[in-house]
Amino acid sequence: MIRHTVVFRLKHAEGSNAELDFMQAARVLAAIPGVQTFEQLRQVSPKNDYHFGFSMEFADAEAYRAYNEHPDHVAFVRERWVPEVDAFMEIDYAPL
Repeated sequence: MIRHTVVFRLKHAEGSNAELDFMQAARVLAAIPGVQTFEQLRQVSPKNDYHFGFSMEFADAEAYRAYNEHPDHVAFVRERWVPEVDAFMEIDYAPL
């Protein structure tokens, strides 16, 4: 199993329609084959300045690779993520 996580900050004003639109558009990622347990999260720790997180799980490395190469993921990154995300950190986990 691989748990793919990313924390990020958007270029949009907090609570704006643009912020809401981005989060709604990101739901397309949940429908990509192989994605399990997709979550959109609000980051609440005062220890960093990221605002949101996405978390999802994949059965194995092959499912994760297929997700990364899927046309819907590629399009989301190109059309929404790159122009609208100000900063991010990605962490992928596998169980010990």
